[in-house]
Amino acid sequence: MKDFTGKTALVTGSTTGIGLAMAEALAAEGAHVLINSEDAALCDEVAGRLNADGHRATSLLFDLSDSRGLPDFAKKALAVDGKIDCLFCNAGITGSKRRGEEGYEDEVEKVFAINLHHSRILCDHIVPHMAENGGGSVVLTSSLSGLRGNKSIGVYSLTKAAVAQLARDLAVGFGPDNVRVNSISPGLIATGWEKNILSNPEAAERRMRMTPLRRVGQPQEIANAALFLASDKASFITGHNLVVDGGTVITDGN
Repeated sequence: MKDFTGKTALVTGSTTGIGLAMAEALAAEGAHVLINSEDAALCDEVAGRLNADGHRATSLLFDLSDSRGLPDFAKKALAVDGKIDCLFCNAGITGSKRRGEEGYEDEVEKVFAINLHHSRILCDHIVPHMAENGGGSVVLTSSLSGLRGNKSIGVYSLTKAAVAQLARDLAVGFGPDNVRVNSISPGLIATGWEKNILSNPEAAERRMRMTPLRRVGQPQEIANAALFLASDKASFITGHNLVVDGGTVITDGN
């Protein structure tokens, strides 16, 4: 029996990178996966491919920066099967503008909307339904950057630190209802963004020296950790922030 057979899982930002790896892994484990992004063609492509492979997937188009529309999106997701057993709030953006640049404040609002508010609002509207149905599991994607100071992506790291705190707060609030809420903090993962660092030989050498495993992580490695947290194998784990970074956060650089 597959771990997620008969369960419905919503994965935000699930057409590329870590979210796509999560969706594929959940489908392989028997879940009906609700595929989400703001790109209709990509949503349909991913859902169609999973269905063609004999899995169950449904495309759910929505732009997560639209915070006011999130309650209706949550209702739409819940209406697909009448329930959501597992919620993976994965979508996130780093932002590219620096303080003082034109458009910086607008970008800050979008980073907060996608990285933090989408998780908060979806949990507000979906987790109570999980509680009414006897339980469920939530995994929020935080980041290694939320565990240390950052010069260039400070707003991103601020939102990701808040995501980990959101998981702890929800874990306390809904633990008595058999809803487990955890977060996961990836390090440098091969999603395309890592090229910004590794394209510079000196920066690449410095970063690899800071990572005991001396390599970049793969999206599937994050998906495996997230699926563990959502599964019954982690039935006594809640409020935890699982760091999956090859050891970067604990190293002294040697």
